[in-house]
Amino acid sequence: MSFQVTIKKIKEAIGNSTFMQKLEKDPRAKMALENCEMLALQAVNDLNRTHLKFESFEFNDLSHWIADLKIWLSGAITYQETCLDGFEDTTGEAGEKMKKALNVSMQLTSNALSMITEISDVFTSLNAGSNRRRLLFDDTPVLGHGIELLPDWIDVGRRRLLAVNMSNEIKPDVVVAKDGSGKYKFINDALKHIPEHRNQTYVLYIKEGVYNEKVEILSTMSNLVIIGDGPTKTRITGNQSFKDGIPTYQTSTVAIMGDYFVAKDIGFENTAGPDKHQALALRVAADKSIFYNCHVDGYQDTLCAHTYRQFYRDCTIRGTIDFVFGDAAAVFQNCTLAVRKPMKEQHCIVTAQGRTDARQPTGLVFQNCSIVADESYNEVKGEVKTYLGRPWKQYSRTIIMESNIDDLIQPEGWLEWNKTFAFETLFYTEFNNKGSGSSKTDRVRWSGVKELPIERVQRFTTSSFIDADLWIPSTGVPYTSGFFLSPPQSDSSIVYSPVDDQEYKDIASEDGVAAPAESPTESSADAPSTESAADAPESKSSEESPSESPAESQSQSPAESPSTSPPESPAADTDEYMATAQAPSSAESPSGQIWLQGSGSDGSS
Repeated sequence: MSFQVTIKKIKEAIGNSTFMQKLEKDPRAKMALENCEMLALQAVNDLNRTHLKFESFEFNDLSHWIADLKIWLSGAITYQETCLDGFEDTTGEAGEKMKKALNVSMQLTSNALSMITEISDVFTSLNAGSNRRRLLFDDTPVLGHGIELLPDWIDVGRRRLLAVNMSNEIKPDVVVAKDGSGKYKFINDALKHIPEHRNQTYVLYIKEGVYNEKVEILSTMSNLVIIGDGPTKTRITGNQSFKDGIPTYQTSTVAIMGDYFVAKDIGFENTAGPDKHQALALRVAADKSIFYNCHVDGYQDTLCAHTYRQFYRDCTIRGTIDFVFGDAAAVFQNCTLAVRKPMKEQHCIVTAQGRTDARQPTGLVFQNCSIVADESYNEVKGEVKTYLGRPWKQYSRTIIMESNIDDLIQPEGWLEWNKTFAFETLFYTEFNNKGSGSSKTDRVRWSGVKELPIERVQRFTTSSFIDADLWIPSTGVPYTSGFFLSPPQSDSSIVYSPVDDQEYKDIASEDGVAAPAESPTESSADAPSTESAADAPESKSSEESPSESPAESQSQSPAESPSTSPPESPAADTDEYMATAQAPSSAESPSGQIWLQGSGSDGSS
């Protein structure tokens, strides 16, 4: 495979970027070029580790091997795309020149992802009839069924640490405390002394306090765990914004790039306000990262789930426009998505997923979550419109299942990005939800908005979508491997969406593996016609849509409804449903409580 050629092309683009910076007069374009250098290096890193992994192929670890290659190649694609996003709202020719410079490398990266997907398809066909993850679990019991499964990256120190309940006193590697009772008063001072490239866990305890710092967890800081005193007690805050001349990508109060990162009982916020447009509280580009009992507060573009595999449990995320966005494979369980009061004339949009290649194994999955109005929204309830999401990129994919949707959501559910852009290539589905805003009767009739039977939704559960059973159990963070709720009652009047050539493209070759058996399906007569080239997304000013992140503001604002706790989680009551669910596993609480379990919403035990 041409990994080295692709890397060479990206490095050439970096060289072009450095040269163009010296000539560029537009401050925004200059900063976009600087960002491109960093993003291109991250893409090179993903291609390098993909190359190394590809050469160390082991048949007995096939499923894990393929999953890693696909998610890293997807990351390389996203980083290059993010580089180009940075040139919206800039003047001059820098954006077009960089697009040309990255054209070959982006195509080669996409080709590599296609090839890995086809390899996956070949082996899937050879193992037809067996579980797709059989190679990994033939002889390995599921956690919670008798034996604890720990992935190979877990070190001995973490194994001991994981056996400690949070109610017991733990010994962190370093303590940060504003009152001077720790080794450091500032988080960034502590980060300067964290050993790099560790294979062992490093625990950073941040005591109660408001830390006004811009924090970056670098890619060299792997296996870092940060623990606070509760998401309302330990808070990291900032106020950088796009309107103040800072590229969206760089506005994040906290940026996480070190793999195997875990955060518990921490609050992240950006206080710039709705009038400052894009202003990230948290940006996450860390593979196999976990956020447990955290708050992420902002307005537009609050949380950027940028790349790789991510898991959020018992978190609260607040915002106004596109406040959960990015191109990670991210699952949110038991989380609250609270819509805040926007600016006048704005709508509110919860999600803006950014998948650009149909073979990327990415998307936003919300399971057993609640979509509600924040208290501030009561003032404008009935005056503004709120939507579940809109397609930021061509193959935008968002799944909302087994969740509570309050009446702040418009009956049509989803909002267009630009005319009919991505109507036929996006993938949105709502499954087994409840609440006054969950009715699908008046939902938009775009062909990309799917009505799916349970067997086609199952692949978006944590065990299937992000291989959660391999890496979450060891942390002790509670999660459900399959479905939460009892299956919906059979309804013969439901017409399921037909399987199109995009639905399984991320797990199959062009011809595709056989789709799961499903109930009779028929094409929707209301599906819109194919979009024209004129409907492709246009570059918008910051007053209209995103600059390097989801669109700005023609954007919208929430309508409210009383805050509602996440749906209950009754056990599934049919064999068929549980077989599909793969038994809610692990972790609602395996025997031998682990260190990240058992704290209250305020961080207390």
